[in-house]
Amino acid sequence: MKRHTGAGRGAPAGPSQRQLRAGELIRHALVEVLREEDIADPDLEGVSVTVTEVRMSPDLRHAHCFVEPLGGQDAGRVVSALNRHSRFLRGRLGRGIDMKFTPDLRFAHDESFTEAARMEALFRDPRVARDLSPDDPDGED
Repeated sequence: MKRHTGAGRGAPAGPSQRQLRAGELIRHALVEVLREEDIADPDLEGVSVTVTEVRMSPDLRHAHCFVEPLGGQDAGRVVSALNRHSRFLRGRLGRGIDMKFTPDLRFAHDESFTEAARMEALFRDPRVARDLSPDDPDGED
């Protein structure tokens, strides 16, 4: 008798629909908490933070929150401050969501903006642009 093993041999399974829905719920609620609450921390004073993505653990008890400070300035300090205040934020979050458990929050800087800027700079490089342009349709120099 064969048993179904999921996504396939060695293929990494992506997040379930349940994890994706819970992540979006947490992201929206966290945005509201950050917008409404005044956190007394000099590293967060006057800083606008974008919550770009929330990835949930399979049991929905842990949320990995990716954030980007407006302008990308002092991202390390902002992420550290958010992690210091994660218990406070979790408490406020619990009031705004309808889930059995309020997940533990862990914050990390979203590197995708930095990586996108790096790739954009690469595409603007004349050497790369030359390789990408269809000057010679026959492929001959």
